Amino acid sequence: MLLDWTTVILLIGIGLLLIVVEFIFVPGTTIVGILGLILTAIGVWIGYAALGTETGHLILGGTVLIGGLAFFYSFQSNSWARFALKDQNKSRVNEEHQHTLELGQEGRTVSALRPQGTALFAERHYEVQTQGEYITPNTAIRIIRLNQNKITVEAIS
Repeated sequence: MLLDWTTVILLIGIGLLLIVVEFIFVPGTTIVGILGLILTAIGVWIGYAALGTETGHLILGGTVLIGGLAFFYSFQSNSWARFALKDQNKSRVNEEHQHTLELGQEGRTVSALRPQGTALFAERHYEVQTQGEYITPNTAIRIIRLNQNKITVEAIS
């Protein structure tokens, strides 16, 4: 009788713990949650089979009540706050310093453009791109399109 109670309590306790862990730590439906559900169901089933129907009803009701309280406490309290990620990415594009380039301005490639690379305009390096063609390093180029932070160039022939 004591072994039956111990088995039931351990199975239900481990099962509920795995279900809570799956909800809090592991995103989506995974083996952790499924295993927790199976262990809890086996614990309740053993309670019905070994301890009788009335005791099984009490075990089932207690399991639902304890599981509901565990979920409520887990989500309402800040008990999991120390495990949560709190860092925020506050980076942004530096848009107040727009480039001072103009259409038709000429420069030289620093690296190969395949189709993207680095070019030199007015003693400053810029990331540029072509319309798909390959341009070798140290080639004269011209700006053909400016679109926010995207600079499109072509080789000067």
